[in-house]
Amino acid sequence: MENDDGVNVDLYIPRKCSWTNRLITAKDHASVQINIGKIDPSTGRYTGEYHTVALCGYIRNKGEADMALTELVRKADES
Repeated sequence: MENDDGVNVDLYIPRKCSWTNRLITAKDHASVQINIGKIDPSTGRYTGEYHTVALCGYIRNKGEADMALTELVRKADES
């Protein structure tokens, strides 16, 4: 929720899974959040920028986290 000045006033903003769009609750201890660094194509060096991916415990429990992470990174590279 935002106030009249446009400042976010919520105390807790839950994360969403980047693959399934499920809410990641505070009790989901199997969830992970990974920062994927962006690399300059000409030099191959890290640019200091990154893309954040959150995966819920449900995906990790099913064993699909590696496939989900690969597809999310591929889609991020295309855009």
